[in-house]
Amino acid sequence: MNAHDEHRVNILLYLDNELRGQELEYLLAHLDNCADCRRLLEEERALSNLLHRTRPLYTAPEPLRARIAAAAGPPAAFGDKPKRKHEHLLRFGWRNAQCSGVRWMTLAAMIIVVVLGLTLVPTVVRHAEAATFIDTAVTTHRAYQENQVPLEIRSSSPEAVTAWFAGKVPFQFRLPSSQSSPVGHPAYALSGARLVKFKNENAALVTYQMKAETISLLIASDESAVAAGGDEIRSGNLTFHYNTRAGLNVITWSTHGITYALVSSIHGSAQHSCLVCHQNMADQNVFK
Repeated sequence: MNAHDEHRVNILLYLDNELRGQELEYLLAHLDNCADCRRLLEEERALSNLLHRTRPLYTAPEPLRARIAAAAGPPAAFGDKPKRKHEHLLRFGWRNAQCSGVRWMTLAAMIIVVVLGLTLVPTVVRHAEAATFIDTAVTTHRAYQENQVPLEIRSSSPEAVTAWFAGKVPFQFRLPSSQSSPVGHPAYALSGARLVKFKNENAALVTYQMKAETISLLIASDESAVAAGGDEIRSGNLTFHYNTRAGLNVITWSTHGITYALVSSIHGSAQHSCLVCHQNMADQNVFK
């Protein structure tokens, strides 16, 4: 053991109130003249306080302690002091190991937080964007009911509405065309459509009537609108998201680069939401 290690061990003994007599006087005199050892004393005192405040998750089992003590060498044949110094050297190493363990546990916790953040943040953002689209659909529906957003085209013809939107929205939009000779009276009557703004882009608002019930369909590009959250129901290749806002039922879904929000007070299924547009199509039975 060199002189520096001797001072280090005596500092540990001093912090544990186990240094006595001439060695105590010698250490105190040395500390008065050695800035490095004074700094070491403060570091060890801070570490000791930290370890007293932080209990380790695990303690070394007795067999491991015995192996470490054996590796440190046999105790001296006379006196108790060398043995105590060996013990403090072991304690010094154990303290460093505990400190490293605390640091590694802190680092591991930080890594876990970062990983969870990277995993959860995209989901949270996606659900927030979906909620924005739903709120816009509900607000627009209410505004239409209160005649605050009048239709810009009034027509019961899907072809006429599709043609009117051509070049006005940043996505390929087409309402399903009617059969030439639809069977029976359609349950949902197309009223017309208009342009609305969503995230500084043009979106399409298409409205229907079912007796006294107003149904609106907000249509936007999936680059600006997201369908997520709510109660999810899969139907074929589509996933429908059911939400309730201000007493209204909202069903959202995305397909072919377009996101839809169907708003009404009707409790409908995923198939019925498709039937609003597809009721006069040859494939209408698929949605019943």
